Amino acid sequence: MASVIMPAVPSESRPGRFGIYGGRYVPETLMAALVELEHAYDAAKADAAFQAELGMLLKDYAGRPTPLTFCPRLTEALGGAKIYLKREDLLHTGAHKINNALGQGLLAKRMGKKRIIAETGAGQHGVATATVCALLGLECVVYMGEVDMARQELNVLRMRLLGAEVRGVASGSKTLKDAISEAMRDWVTNVRTTYYLLGSALGAHPYPTMVRDFHRCIGREMKQQILEKEGRLPSAVIACVGGGSNAIGAFYEFLQHREVRLIGVEAGGSGMELGQHAVRFRSGTPGVLQGTFSYVLQDENGQIALTHSVSAGLDYASVGPEHAALHDAGRAEYVSADDHAALDAVVKLARTEGILPALESAHAVAEAMRIAPAMTAHDILVVNLSGRGDKDMGILARELKL
Repeated sequence: MASVIMPAVPSESRPGRFGIYGGRYVPETLMAALVELEHAYDAAKADAAFQAELGMLLKDYAGRPTPLTFCPRLTEALGGAKIYLKREDLLHTGAHKINNALGQGLLAKRMGKKRIIAETGAGQHGVATATVCALLGLECVVYMGEVDMARQELNVLRMRLLGAEVRGVASGSKTLKDAISEAMRDWVTNVRTTYYLLGSALGAHPYPTMVRDFHRCIGREMKQQILEKEGRLPSAVIACVGGGSNAIGAFYEFLQHREVRLIGVEAGGSGMELGQHAVRFRSGTPGVLQGTFSYVLQDENGQIALTHSVSAGLDYASVGPEHAALHDAGRAEYVSADDHAALDAVVKLARTEGILPALESAHAVAEAMRIAPAMTAHDILVVNLSGRGDKDMGILARELKL
């Protein structure tokens, strides 16, 4: 059946705003830097030379386009829908994060900023940033919570080998939220000489828009590839959602195709109580965190709640503002998978297809495993496999008693 194109969801109602969400909620010290960044990005976006250089690096350095892989044994084992994986795990550095890091790294160089700071949770954005800084000859400082440093030790070592300084954060929950806070403090102090290479589709404008745009290559390729393989669009696109960069990159090209379900999977963690999970759309309320207005996990006094996930990259108290708008508009569905389901998905995918997903990506695989059996053989699920699981071997060894 031919695809039906409906009017687009009004994602970005005006610059920096996705409906009521988004905006710039930062200290006055950073406002000029954000305006400078917005103007620089707008100019780069319109510059054919910048786009050509980025396209060349994505192809010849990062390894785009990534394959769209059919999973015959997993499909057969589950019954129902056909399952495909968009293989961002095969990119250089092992995750989708390199797309955005290359784009912002080139932008920083264009702006004359020679010192780069970044935050990281699972470590993949930190590795991607350190990689790009090495490639472009830029100084690199990465902030990472001490809890995440312990559970993602391999990525800490990779960053240091690439020449980055990794600064541990001992405050708060010692995870991604706290790493972002420290990175923002650094930026306030060194705003004239430093570029903040934010890793997800959140924060103050223009970051949510810019990060989405640098990841749109995921959805563009996915759309073209599934049409070539199946002659039709998928029944659903599924992606894990922490801050939301891989998911918005996968979803954006399908927004107008309302027959395609867009399913974001949050971290269900270890329980339903606040502090045991990172399910913003079930338990959160709109509020401001780290520069943007979106859904936030907070208590009755507005204090930011602790979060938990077996995956470091989904362990965050807020979510990108474009996802908040898509949720409220009903264009995207947001569900959750708990730690146990994610671990089961790692084992199932590894043993049926020989593919080891990152624990973050395994949440999306878990949702595909949940819904596929109730669908028909005509249905198609495309899972954005945002990263590979090498970095998680310590956690997997402990949790699965390997």
